[in-house]
Amino acid sequence: MGKEENNDPKDVQRKGKAKMQLKRNIGYFDGVSFIVGSIVGAGIFVSPTGVLKHSLLNVGVALTIWTASGLVSLMGALCYAELGSALPFSGGEYSHIKRGLGSLPAFVFIWTSTFTKPASNAARALLFAEYATQPFYGICPAPDVLKKCLALAVLWSLGILNGLSVKMSAWVQTVFTLLKMMALSVIAVGGIVLLVTRQKESLARFEDMFGSEIPNASQVAEAFFQGLYAYGGWWSLNYMAVNISYLTVLTPKEIVSSVAVAVTWADRVIPSVAWIIPLSVAVSIFGALNCSMFTLGRLSYAGSQSGHLPLLISMLNVHSYTPAPAMIFSTIIASIFIIPSDLIMLTNYFGFSAWLMTGLTCASLIVLRYREPHLHRPYKVFLPVPFMMVAMSFFLVLAPIVWSPNMQYVYAFLFMLGSLIIYLPFIHFKLHFAFLDKITCHLQLLLEVCPADGPAEGKCE
Repeated sequence: MGKEENNDPKDVQRKGKAKMQLKRNIGYFDGVSFIVGSIVGAGIFVSPTGVLKHSLLNVGVALTIWTASGLVSLMGALCYAELGSALPFSGGEYSHIKRGLGSLPAFVFIWTSTFTKPASNAARALLFAEYATQPFYGICPAPDVLKKCLALAVLWSLGILNGLSVKMSAWVQTVFTLLKMMALSVIAVGGIVLLVTRQKESLARFEDMFGSEIPNASQVAEAFFQGLYAYGGWWSLNYMAVNISYLTVLTPKEIVSSVAVAVTWADRVIPSVAWIIPLSVAVSIFGALNCSMFTLGRLSYAGSQSGHLPLLISMLNVHSYTPAPAMIFSTIIASIFIIPSDLIMLTNYFGFSAWLMTGLTCASLIVLRYREPHLHRPYKVFLPVPFMMVAMSFFLVLAPIVWSPNMQYVYAFLFMLGSLIIYLPFIHFKLHFAFLDKITCHLQLLLEVCPADGPAEGKCE
């Protein structure tokens, strides 16, 4: 009789192999590139349409919301700076909520993020396809099928790239970060030049800025979703220059009617070489999508290591030491969100859910301040700031439901509550099915992955 095969995925033998952990391959410059990639991405090229639309074409309200979005993002950055420096664990917000508020809120976060963050990636991929195809069709819209196919191709290309090599992903991020800063500089500087050279004509667009209809609380919240989506990197206030450039050249109605605002801007300002802008914007969005997919894979990995997602997702490829199953998992979900292809709907859905999670993260900071006063904190934010962030989060979550109920927000809220149906039997009572172990083993062999060594709350990569 031969030796009985061990089908327990936790007992995979790795003789002769190095310690199975995420490798620290991200250097200082790579880290800066990922941060900039998170800040400067798809938002500034799609959000101006959404902000103006929900502001009822009121330019004054729209610019006020852009300014307020920057300030709110700055406060959020300060809160996250304290949490990140005090608790530098993989998983970011997930690890902070688990430490501050406990297992159930952390599970609600990972459950919700499992779908909302891929929705954001889907929005970026669709916007990339919008800009990349536009130069080939001129004033005619590109076919939806073509844009969806291109969006799927980009998602899976970056998913495979991030699953194969961290160094390769970091190199791509650095190159595309440099290119995207050139694209935004052209738009921002171009707007300033036009504002100076055509001062009388340009300033006329900003006269009586608050003369249009004032939006209600629900519309203000939805406009904030769009503005805050553009400030996704938290600590950037420089988007105001780009928005003024758009408004200098285009009317509010022209901005609202355009999905690819920068393309319309380029057709008006530099028609002879207008193709440069959509190409540059596509490059910018590509870099932002790469950054987002990189971080999402680490979030799913951390949630799985804590037992809140299937064990397979916390496994690493035996050759590259990357969380390949986590990358595949998040890429599949993002691919599903490509189907509806409504950019405004996707960013609103993402914003609604993400801001509830932001509120929980800032609440965990407050709890930890009082429960663990002696925790080493290299940086401490002014305590009223997280209280204001929690209040802002509740406003953004409740305003659309209370003042103007929209089924997409109701569904999103019910989806969050649905996490309890999964948590109680499978996490709290640890219900387990043996056949899942067999499926996990087969997938391990197929993907060439195995469990990571070390504690669940490992240090960041």
